[in-house]
Amino acid sequence: MGLAFEPRLYEELDADERPSLFEALVPVFGMLVFLGVGIVVYGLDPQFPLFWGISFTGLFSRYWLGITWAELYDGITDSLHMGIQVILIMFVVYALIATWVAAGTIPSLMYYGLDLLTPTIFLPITAVLASIVTFAIGSSWTAAGTLGVSFIGIGSGLGIPAPMTAGAILSGAYMGDKQSPLSDTTNLAAAVTNTDLFDHVNAMRDSSLVAFGIAVVLYAVLGVQASGNIPVGRIAEIQGALTGSYAISVLTFAPLVVTFGLALYGVPALPTLGAGVFAGAITSIVMQGTAFGAVWSIAQSGTSPSTGMELVDGLLASGGMIGGAWVVTIAIAALSLGGMLERAGILAVLAHHLGRLSRGVASLTGVTAISAVSMNVLAAEQYISIVVPGITLRNLYEEQGLQSENLSRAIESAGTTTSALIPWNSGALFMAGTLGVGTLEYAPYYFFGLLSPLVLLLMGVTGWQITYQPGEAPSDAGDRRGSPSSTDD
Repeated sequence: MGLAFEPRLYEELDADERPSLFEALVPVFGMLVFLGVGIVVYGLDPQFPLFWGISFTGLFSRYWLGITWAELYDGITDSLHMGIQVILIMFVVYALIATWVAAGTIPSLMYYGLDLLTPTIFLPITAVLASIVTFAIGSSWTAAGTLGVSFIGIGSGLGIPAPMTAGAILSGAYMGDKQSPLSDTTNLAAAVTNTDLFDHVNAMRDSSLVAFGIAVVLYAVLGVQASGNIPVGRIAEIQGALTGSYAISVLTFAPLVVTFGLALYGVPALPTLGAGVFAGAITSIVMQGTAFGAVWSIAQSGTSPSTGMELVDGLLASGGMIGGAWVVTIAIAALSLGGMLERAGILAVLAHHLGRLSRGVASLTGVTAISAVSMNVLAAEQYISIVVPGITLRNLYEEQGLQSENLSRAIESAGTTTSALIPWNSGALFMAGTLGVGTLEYAPYYFFGLLSPLVLLLMGVTGWQITYQPGEAPSDAGDRRGSPSSTDD
């Protein structure tokens, strides 16, 4: 996946195009009110509260800020262009899950996983395995959409609550993603900050290991507390339900081998996942005896197994490509809103004023973190959380004598990892829809996403791992910390 357009920056806007800070905050507060009233008060799904926000932002931008309808449409188009691969991947992953269930791939992974794993070690092992797989293939989404779905099933069989399992999957997936030179967000963070890719990866390593190490320890503690006693015969009952409905065999792992093989070879996510759908369909025909037409009906409409055990039926039920439409409509609405905010200059103004709050390394690190999280909330896309702060704050890091990898590390630690915590962000929509666990349900157990920004802020306060440009000692940079930024008006 890649960025399809460059957001406009504050300096690129003409004076008459720049909303004031108050004007920029009006649609932001309006959106938060609409989401709060719609979702919290009336219990609505996010689609129409987002639609209210789009309508309000459009009217405010047109009749108060003077932005033409054509410009607003262009903003929506650019944002959707940027997110089109995300939307396509969502559809393909839903089809992939359905075909992998029909092929026996996910049922077989569950069957063998129940033999190999125990409740006590399941959560930390899940986090570590997810990080290794994601590091190797460079895609947290691919790892979560394939192995992650199986881990949810295995965890349920072992008596581990699904939100805990989802949190462990996400922690491992985003840890591996941040450390992989194959990751698109890792490459993007290095590119927008003019940082060498491996300097960026090395700069993230220690802080990521600290956050992930703490997360793994917490998962080990959770595993001891959550496992309890599995009812006698429960695992055998689950395995019996699986073998009664599917041909369980290592041969059903063929789609897994094809998908991860292509990913390791460097094939982009969308064609890799598409190949996984075809491999799942072929395996379903060969191993399960499914008719050709029935396989593609399953890919389209999903699975509704009748194994004789309600737990297993629920775990293996999937919506197929059509089931992905609910998630995609939220993604389209959120991307449209983000595109309007960008085109109206609101994102640029907010980022600029956040940057003006910086007076030292600690505050600059905090401002970067706030900027990245804010972009995740407003633009609903992790790429924007990397690009806007990365470009906007770059000169402030230079002014304080800091190496560019300090900025690239900050936008990844606070931007990429927190995208899965914002319910309407494309990252959270994908993870929640794929794993079948709501964002607010898994959020308390997504330890790496919660710890990563905190470790980042601690680095800014203590100076740990903060690197300076040649000839710029910390004391030299400190002489400038009390002076206003050159971006001030």
